[in-house]
Amino acid sequence: MTLLEGWARDGLTDEQIAHNAGITAATLYEWKKKYPEISEALKKGKEVVDFEVENALLQTALSGNVAAQIFWLKNRKPDKWRDKPETQDDKENGNLKKLIEGLRYGNDIQR
Repeated sequence: MTLLEGWARDGLTDEQIAHNAGITAATLYEWKKKYPEISEALKKGKEVVDFEVENALLQTALSGNVAAQIFWLKNRKPDKWRDKPETQDDKENGNLKKLIEGLRYGNDIQR
């Protein structure tokens, strides 16, 4: 388990871990389902590296890297920072389209 966790902590994908273990990715997925300790070891290892990358991204964003700032905001607050925020008009237009389609095709109109 330590080896699997270490590979995950090193940033390897499940496919790369399976290759290193001399098995197919499909076998690894089956083992993860069948043996919770394998799934937990991989999860634990990945959490470590994910946390490190998250902190590195945050530090990069805070140091003034505009691309990192944009990436952070789009992922942390997508409702406010996505490329095209949904407006009330967008929602109303969507409802109007549903109404028109319902009338056109004789479907029940649901509100």
